[in-house]
Amino acid sequence: MRPKTTSRPNLPPPAPKPEHPALAALKGSRWLYVLVSLVVLAPCYWQARVQAGDLSSHIYNAWLAQLIESRHPQGLQIVGQSTNVLFDLILSGLFRVFGPGAAQRISVALSVLIFIWGAFALGSVVSGRKPWQILPCIAMLAYGWVFHMGFFNFYLSLGLCFWALALLWEPTSRRAAIAIPILAVAYVAHALPVAWAAGLVVYAVVGGRLSGRARLYLIAGSLIAMLILRAVMVRTMPTIWTAGQIALTTGLDQVWVFDSKYFAVLIGLLLMWSVMFLNLIHLSDARHVVSSIPFQLCVISAAAVFILPTSIRFPGYRHALAFIAERMSLGVGICFCALLAGARPRRFERWATIAIAVLFFAFLYRDEHAVNSFEDQMQDAVAGLPPGQRVVSAIIDPDLRINVLTHIIDRACIGHCYSYANYEPSTAQFRIRVDAPNPYVASTYEDSWLMQMGMYVVKEGDLPLYQVDLDDSGEMKVKSLREGVPTGRTTWNVLPSLL
Repeated sequence: MRPKTTSRPNLPPPAPKPEHPALAALKGSRWLYVLVSLVVLAPCYWQARVQAGDLSSHIYNAWLAQLIESRHPQGLQIVGQSTNVLFDLILSGLFRVFGPGAAQRISVALSVLIFIWGAFALGSVVSGRKPWQILPCIAMLAYGWVFHMGFFNFYLSLGLCFWALALLWEPTSRRAAIAIPILAVAYVAHALPVAWAAGLVVYAVVGGRLSGRARLYLIAGSLIAMLILRAVMVRTMPTIWTAGQIALTTGLDQVWVFDSKYFAVLIGLLLMWSVMFLNLIHLSDARHVVSSIPFQLCVISAAAVFILPTSIRFPGYRHALAFIAERMSLGVGICFCALLAGARPRRFERWATIAIAVLFFAFLYRDEHAVNSFEDQMQDAVAGLPPGQRVVSAIIDPDLRINVLTHIIDRACIGHCYSYANYEPSTAQFRIRVDAPNPYVASTYEDSWLMQMGMYVVKEGDLPLYQVDLDDSGEMKVKSLREGVPTGRTTWNVLPSLL
């Protein structure tokens, strides 16, 4: 027999347990993005100066531009140009208002935010959800090789192109109306990422209308087109291509910033990406992943990095557009992040990725602190010179992938002296240009390069000329150079040993 039951009145469900006020404020709101933005901007503010290679040259030329406008010195001019200039304009405008230190931090922080959130937006539209699990990967790439080389016009352009690609992933007339002006602004920063983004958009639009089998022919046609383009470039312009470019085809090389200790980060990130990729295949199947547009965009971008020359001397310029493959590997890395945004990593894998990011940024903090200490010494040495002198420096660290010491002299000279070997005006790639020999900067790129390498033979017209150097004990000193004597070069290990 069944036990006798009694009817119970319908009661309302219990009230849900209230969330913690902090969690309620963050969940689904803009405050989460604000908090994350503050965290990812920490490397822009955690040292006395932002150490990013060419950034020192950019801020020096922003100061030089003010001198040109106020004094109109012979031999230097400011020219208008349509590309490779946006970051410099932002930097110069901020310099006038806030001074050199704040101008660098603000302009770099703005570029980083555009880059990181543009990459995040691309991963969102590709995966159909907020890909928080790949944000540590994006952050590491954002502060990788391109950042520390100081290629900020390129970097800013690439970040803007991520936003345009996100808008055009499912294109509508309204989204295109927003994306096209973004690409136009990106072109003012640098043309190379815009050309890359345009190629990806064309492939995605055409490939999205084809079957999986037909896309194989589209990939083959794209590869053939790259080979033809490479052949045309090689025949018509001076170019450089190396087989070593194949090592740049995943984008993981971006986390190899200074020395060999960063290989631990590279290997760890490679393992995590492999696990995420296997997870992606497990959620779907290998054929579906390989035939998808996101995967094929990774393949096309990687192929471009390997096939096309890494250095091209375009007509009208005095210096080649160099490090093309090294720059574009950053775009490949973000493409892989967008592909992996669809994965569902386990908790251990999420924490492992965060741990790798913590290790990466710990390395950066330690190394940038050492470089800042070196710049302190150089700034003190230069300050002892009379104002308005010409100064060069040829101190290098041969053990580093990025020679962070090359342009430190530029920033140390701001407001006090002239960095005679500064390369920008002589290349005709930037808005400050040399139009005649002058007492402020080398009039040819060959002379600038020889000074940076310590192989320049001083001429009578260069005098007085001073060189910042190191003695055997590592103490910074300034010496006066003589006519007919090579400038010389000093090697120095700037980064402390891990042991």
